[in-house]
Amino acid sequence: MATLNDELADFARAIVLRTALSPQINLSYPNYSAEVAIEVYRNNYRGNLHDTLAGAYPVVEQLVGNDFFRLLTHKYIEQQLSANANLHHYGAEMASFIATFEPARELIYLSDVAALEWACHCAYFAEDADSIDLARLAQIPPEQYENLHLYLHPACQLIPSKYPIADIWHAHQPGADSEFHIDLHKGSCNALVSRKENVVCVSELPVAAAEWLLSIQAGIALGAATDAVLESHPDFDLQSLLIKLLHLGMLVDGDRGE
Repeated sequence: MATLNDELADFARAIVLRTALSPQINLSYPNYSAEVAIEVYRNNYRGNLHDTLAGAYPVVEQLVGNDFFRLLTHKYIEQQLSANANLHHYGAEMASFIATFEPARELIYLSDVAALEWACHCAYFAEDADSIDLARLAQIPPEQYENLHLYLHPACQLIPSKYPIADIWHAHQPGADSEFHIDLHKGSCNALVSRKENVVCVSELPVAAAEWLLSIQAGIALGAATDAVLESHPDFDLQSLLIKLLHLGMLVDGDRGE
């Protein structure tokens, strides 16, 4: 069994890393060379990873076109090996890769769009969590609110950007109006990724709300998080934000949200 495992590992390295095949492996084929046979497996390997990336980054593919996206994924696959049998985990480094990919240098927003898409991808596969029990929450005395810890759904992620990535994402969703204009100089964006009833949503939060959310996500109590935001943003509307988070299903039961 050890010999078979070694040969399979050697065969995998030959496909992925282009190393020489072990002499233990039979290289005689009646109709084509071993090199041709290996290249068939190699093309299937690259094709599967390309399809995986296309599934995780549909907006990036729309923005750059099929040919450019194929070049992008080809170079990415060369540098980022698949390290997990579950292909849902493949592609996590795409945003940082795009940031250093010279052919995409002029697409200054593309890396942040990729970061948003990966957050959406992770949100779709995130664990479920029970919504917060409002009846139990209502039983908490008001004087204890400041020490209350709120918990966010595992799908919740906040992606900050200097560019309007939420607008870009929405403009490239199925059914979106084909007539749109994206102002890249609109200003910064805090894109909130959420999931409700297996549907991933992207919305936008103002700076104050984003700061508060990050504090809550870091485990800071409600009172301290709110006071800190109000010091720099006196117009911060906590009630409106809580209503929005409840509507999105982002506040979950503490026993499962930790």
